Amino acid sequence: MNLQDMSLAPTQIELPLPTPVSGEPFKEPAADGFILGGFTWRHAFQDLVRPVVIINAATSVRCRHYSRFADYLFANGFDVITYDYRGIGESRPASLKNLDASWTDWGALDFEAMLNRAQREFPGQPIDVVGHSFGGCAAGLGASGQLIRRLVTVGAQFAYWRDYAPTHRWRMFGKWHVVMPLITMIYGYFPGKRLGWLEDTPAGVVRDWSTPTRRYETRPSGRTLAKKPGATMKARTLAISITDDPYGTIPAIERLLGYFSGGTNTHWRIAPEDIGEAEVGHFAFFRSAYQATLWPIALSWLQSGELAPDTPGRTVPRSESF
Repeated sequence: MNLQDMSLAPTQIELPLPTPVSGEPFKEPAADGFILGGFTWRHAFQDLVRPVVIINAATSVRCRHYSRFADYLFANGFDVITYDYRGIGESRPASLKNLDASWTDWGALDFEAMLNRAQREFPGQPIDVVGHSFGGCAAGLGASGQLIRRLVTVGAQFAYWRDYAPTHRWRMFGKWHVVMPLITMIYGYFPGKRLGWLEDTPAGVVRDWSTPTRRYETRPSGRTLAKKPGATMKARTLAISITDDPYGTIPAIERLLGYFSGGTNTHWRIAPEDIGEAEVGHFAFFRSAYQATLWPIALSWLQSGELAPDTPGRTVPRSESF
């Protein structure tokens, strides 16, 4: 099989080269002993009023992709933690072929380890979370979700194929729900870097992503959950979606928000033209080109739990969900 021929444009994912990181590197064991790697942005003196923000990455996107955004939050008065899920980037073992890792592991073990780290390293400080794509779902999988004060998600969903944008749906289904699992069966993991499709990805994550069920708890690793995602969360959540994001459609965002019933949820939808752009898509939000237009939206929510009156976009009412 010639992997270089498997582009399946236009859903090819183009991420920048790994960004240099100004945060301090760390290693943190999860509850099962797996060693996770990440970076911390820490102010010199502790302030019990200052929040610490944990950034949850998208599926198989390295935490370095969010470093400029972490710099921005740090410059605006937050402490910040970024990290890679097991099998990715700073948390990658020598081989992925025998790595038993799933989406639920990424949330219930890896994100939970970061919540514990935030409590230990920043005792008494409020804990906020920013979750990109699956990273928003991961925020609902930690047993200590009640610790999260405010949550900002960007394009957050768990890849139910019928929620993909209609104009891209069948191409995306073929790519992520047929080709990806087939290649994973051959190699024992998904060799995404060779394809330009994200990072190399553990087989268990591929199984979760590619299983075409509408409920997270019916995904392979979701069946192991004692409680539904978001069961312990009471966070004030801002779910940001972009109109040209084929993953983050209104039904996809609302499907995940339906699990976060213990807190207060606001779904804010932005069109590229609202910020003077021709396109934004699923991955561009965290690029520094959007520091002046999109990043202040997340910052305002993290600072106050509210949106500024002149925020570009609109609220999505529940009536539009499905």
